[in-house]
Amino acid sequence: MSGPERRSIDNALAFHGAPTLLGVKCANLISFDMNECTMSEYLHEFADKMSENGLTAIQLCRCRERTLVYVYNGKMLSAWLGMQKVRGFLDECGYAECKTTDEMLGVLAGRISCGSFPHEIGAFLGYPIEDIRGFISNSGKNCLLCGYWKVYGNADTARQTFDKYDRCRKVLFDRLKTGLDLFQAISKEENI
Repeated sequence: MSGPERRSIDNALAFHGAPTLLGVKCANLISFDMNECTMSEYLHEFADKMSENGLTAIQLCRCRERTLVYVYNGKMLSAWLGMQKVRGFLDECGYAECKTTDEMLGVLAGRISCGSFPHEIGAFLGYPIEDIRGFISNSGKNCLLCGYWKVYGNADTARQTFDKYDRCRKVLFDRLKTGLDLFQAISKEENI
């Protein structure tokens, strides 16, 4: 993988995945326009370098020239998906037979197709269930606030969360500007 390709992937992950990479959010989904070999090489390196940080990056879908990469913190994601409200929603969506997070991710990956996302993907990204239900019942319209997701419930809490996510992005980009690569920037000990 070339230096420019690596920087492009680092920047995309930092921009779209900073809250997860810095331990504030359970998961993010990022779309890449990279060749398959480059993404495969990067994901392998990510696995080698970030597993001790509790982070995993997997390819959820590959369509034409796009690759959807799901980055998640295993402990945070399992805790989130195990919450009664979240698990109940996912059971309604057909995940009742799934016993593990990996099984759930397998079902999710099977439901994603080019340009189409199942509504329950919001649960796998840590979005409030009331906002996912609001999005479904309103067909994506009439939201109270639009930011990292469409908000139908508590706009004040969502605004605070959006601000925190923005701070994560700024911190990570500030670290990258000092010459660190993404793996070094993530591993740097510092409070957000």
